[in-house]
Amino acid sequence: MVSTNPAPARVTLRHVDRTFGTHTVLRDVDVQIEPGAVVALLGASGSGKSTLLRLVAGLDRPSGGRIEIDGKAVRGIDPRCAVVFQEPRLLPWRSLAANVAFGLPRGTERPERLAAVQRWLDVVGLREFAGHYPRQVSGGMAQRAGLARALARQPSVLLLDEPLAALDALTRLRMQDLLDAVQQRAGTTTILVTHDVEEAVLLADRVLILRGEEGGAATVAATHDVAIPKPRDRGDPRIAALREQLLEEVGVPRRGYAIEQEAKTS
Repeated sequence: MVSTNPAPARVTLRHVDRTFGTHTVLRDVDVQIEPGAVVALLGASGSGKSTLLRLVAGLDRPSGGRIEIDGKAVRGIDPRCAVVFQEPRLLPWRSLAANVAFGLPRGTERPERLAAVQRWLDVVGLREFAGHYPRQVSGGMAQRAGLARALARQPSVLLLDEPLAALDALTRLRMQDLLDAVQQRAGTTTILVTHDVEEAVLLADRVLILRGEEGGAATVAATHDVAIPKPRDRGDPRIAALREQLLEEVGVPRRGYAIEQEAKTS
């Protein structure tokens, strides 16, 4: 059985800003994420989604405001968080099992280490590939190993920075189902950055839309609770309806509507 300790954490962002030189990317982001929740960050390219994720992880520091995990400020790289990036970032000279073991807390005894690695490889369906090296497996399998490595840390907060963006369409669908099953099993507080509106609706309990004026700083412009029981059916009309609503909010109107408007102005 997968351990759920430490307990999932509450993440709080209090009026967070991030400025690079004279350019402000994020302004006054004020959000609270409850323990065990899955929150998707949705927005156009350049809207600060990945920047916000890096701030929560402690990989970057806010220019203003404060970020807390369970009431304690994030200062520098935070051991309470684990990050999965778009690329698996596995060590190529280590087997998949050794890469997963790399995520375990320091000082883990060998018997416990072996059991934990086996457990997480089982969770992501890679038991038979434990001895393979990253170059010997597909992109989807490598990303599953990266997820197992992150979860092996038993984080209080799991941060996913477009982890499925580089995968082919069918592999991406399977990985969405895997992410959903693993998160429900582990119960970890999860923040997901994605460009995929349907992915956000399928996986998240809440969707935050980051938006700003063109060339200006972004903030949380809208919040949507996804009150659809999990696991969710891609064919559920409620999924389709919310997807259409979110697409319009991020500036992608229905195709037919766009054609009608173009015809009216031509």
